[in-house]
Amino acid sequence: MSRAAALSVDAKRAFGALLPMLDWPELRDLLVQVSNGEGRLWVDHGGSMLPVPDWRVSPDTVRALAVNLIAAGGRHIDELHPCADVRLGDGIRVHAVLPPASVAGAAVSVRIPRAAPLDFVGLVSGGFCTSRQLELLVAAVTGRKNLLVTGSTGSGKTTALAALLSLVPHHERIITIEDVAELRLLHPHWVGLESRQANSEGVGELSLDRLLREALRMRPDRIVLGECRGAELMTLLTALNTGHDGGAGTLHASSLVDVPARLEALGALGGLDTRALARQVSAALHLVVHLERDAAGRHRLASLGRFRLAGEVLGVEEVT
Repeated sequence: MSRAAALSVDAKRAFGALLPMLDWPELRDLLVQVSNGEGRLWVDHGGSMLPVPDWRVSPDTVRALAVNLIAAGGRHIDELHPCADVRLGDGIRVHAVLPPASVAGAAVSVRIPRAAPLDFVGLVSGGFCTSRQLELLVAAVTGRKNLLVTGSTGSGKTTALAALLSLVPHHERIITIEDVAELRLLHPHWVGLESRQANSEGVGELSLDRLLREALRMRPDRIVLGECRGAELMTLLTALNTGHDGGAGTLHASSLVDVPARLEALGALGGLDTRALARQVSAALHLVVHLERDAAGRHRLASLGRFRLAGEVLGVEEVT
């Protein structure tokens, strides 16, 4: 089934004239924004972001696109709540921002998943890693090591994590927890959980931290947190330090050496000082898988790392 065909009727209507673009084979991102008083379209076909020539719409059209796409995903966006994130169809992720948060006008960012999820063999065949790195990755997953997949935006963290999880034995139960569900696993025993924002009355919220606590009661063999971005990191570390091996998470970081500092910042949100965080992380997370996107737009494994304690401070060393 094509990406467009998997959408609801409301989502198809919301995309409007952009709908056929969703089935372009190499499309990765589609961005609509107001610039200099007019709406412009930018696309990424797996290389760099390029403008679509002669594509122009009014600022009101961009705002309507943002509102309708978010509504199609079951959420609401307006001037009081100007930012929202939803999942549409088979893993299409839509993020929208309205004024006054977006100064020049509304902005819509659409992340497009691959037409079909990659298994680990498909990932490696594309030149993802070296033979030595391949051995270490397979040993880590089959040996139930806890992984942290890191990289900058668009480096392929979600794709790589899903491919790695395809190596998990089929009798093991995987529970994934995400803010907006993007992981698509080629695994028969998988339950995906997605957070939910509060409604207009301020009720009904399901936070990542709450879902992580619920997942611990669901007889998981492996717990996977789609992205560590706040205090839920503490709950994940606690789970991984109390017998839930083989888990994983992702983290935004621009380089391997920046990972400890990013974790310290998140730890501070959860009330952990650097000493306590260092001890928790070094015990809970066994391997750092750092990704990058090269000049040609290909995702590759830049380096593998292992956490270490440098006195009472968290550090990381490259594994070769």
